Amino acid sequence: MLHTMTFLKRRDDFVAVASFGRKSVGRGFILQFRRRPGDSLPGIRIGFTATKKIGGAVVRNRAKRRLRALAREILPSHAPDGHDFVLIARSTTPGLPYAILREDLLQALDRLPSPTPNTP
Repeated sequence: MLHTMTFLKRRDDFVAVASFGRKSVGRGFILQFRRRPGDSLPGIRIGFTATKKIGGAVVRNRAKRRLRALAREILPSHAPDGHDFVLIARSTTPGLPYAILREDLLQALDRLPSPTPNTP
């Protein structure tokens, strides 16, 4: 089943995922996720972060482009409905083969806990 995917843009949404969610650490990224409260709209929402620790603007933009491509390919068909996700780039994100990033994201989604409601 394909889910609609929209993007997180407001800082409050990123903070909510970090504060009330869980995380899975992969070789090329960190995946933070949380189930939205029950009265939210269906679909999944995704945000991307790349800090200056991983490099200059060119490196950060490359890392985010790779994470966006990964999310567009995998999340609509594999992510559970009603969740928010944040993909955080690591220093290895720009250089890792795409197949490894893909495998890590699929494994992280398989390890998601069973759905439980979170606080706002």
